[in-house]
Amino acid sequence: MATNRTDDLDDGGVPTYSGGVPEGGLVAAGAMPAPAAEGELAPAFEEHIYVATQWQLIWWRFRRHKLGLIGSALLIVLYSMAIFCDFFSTMDPVARTEYIYCQPHGLSLRDETGAWSSRPFVYGLDRTLEDVTLRRVYTMDTSTKYSVQFFGQGYQYKILGIIPTSRHFLTAEEGAPLFLFGTDSLGRDLFSRVLKGGSISLFVGLLGVAISFAIGTMLGGMSGYLGGTLDLIVQRLIEFLLSIPNIPLWMALSAALPRDWSPLRIYFFITLILSLQSWCNLARALRGKILQQRGEDYVLAARLAGSSQLRVLTRHLFPAVASHLIVSLTLSIPGMILGETSLSFLGLGLRPPVVSWGVLLQQAQNARTMAQQPWLLIPAVFVILTVLSFNFAGDGLRDAADPYAR
Repeated sequence: MATNRTDDLDDGGVPTYSGGVPEGGLVAAGAMPAPAAEGELAPAFEEHIYVATQWQLIWWRFRRHKLGLIGSALLIVLYSMAIFCDFFSTMDPVARTEYIYCQPHGLSLRDETGAWSSRPFVYGLDRTLEDVTLRRVYTMDTSTKYSVQFFGQGYQYKILGIIPTSRHFLTAEEGAPLFLFGTDSLGRDLFSRVLKGGSISLFVGLLGVAISFAIGTMLGGMSGYLGGTLDLIVQRLIEFLLSIPNIPLWMALSAALPRDWSPLRIYFFITLILSLQSWCNLARALRGKILQQRGEDYVLAARLAGSSQLRVLTRHLFPAVASHLIVSLTLSIPGMILGETSLSFLGLGLRPPVVSWGVLLQQAQNARTMAQQPWLLIPAVFVILTVLSFNFAGDGLRDAADPYAR
């Protein structure tokens, strides 16, 4: 019976083979013999795994994790929009308009008669005041239409702070009310401000995790590998920092920042504050991993070959626990983002004119706002979406970090 190749993939994403061995015990060219028993790996399958790199094995397992792929795709979209926030903004995020607390005003492709339009458009807005509450009420003026175009001209900005341009992904005619997420108390476009705030909130997490990751990796690695007095000092320091409640500590340190500091300096110190405790859990977990690995044969062989302690730690032990480091890195970023959002929401973090998701949520602190202007809570949706995406991606990396597991 001829050997047949199936398209089934094992957990590593490698093709498997089914079927018997040809008559006479010979295998057809290009085909591989089937396993001797059910559940036993074929020789070609084993060889394919053994010659693959660690990153290939991780990718084969990660791409089978659907939620992990979805979370990674969402993160790519969010960070792309944050990096090029001015390009995707429909209006100047700091420009004030007369449309104060205007509800979201979406695009249309059909007019009031039901006729389809070849280009998207927005209706004009009529503003009235309620007799009792004097609250502004906006209604669509169907007699006035403004065309919307892609890659049109808008306000001036610089791509990555270098290349000046005025091209935007979506623009409307001059003076047209294009408010996809509505406006705030000063008539500023909330959609553009959410994108601008993402460029701060998302990268606060990356910068804070980079600092805490460097501190936690080095202190945790040296504590586990060298031991002795250094290990005693590091562990007692970790216990002391972990015994301090996070929110009171952040509030005390944030309140100590001078009010006359520039937004850039406040941004830098907020990341330092968020990194103060976040390295402790990573250092403690990494110490336990290093204690398990430092007695292995490859570590002893490296030391007998004359490698220094720093080389053994960075070239042998850290790669051995790389899977744990990857997972810790991806799961620490949401905590940083939530920390910045919480501090800014309480008025102790970033402050206007800096735009972040926490700063935007300051306007939604009362029940009146939630009842009359619920669109001001849209930044919270982006915070939740970002945290879920990181958790999904981290969960997929956790499952794929040990590619030999079955």
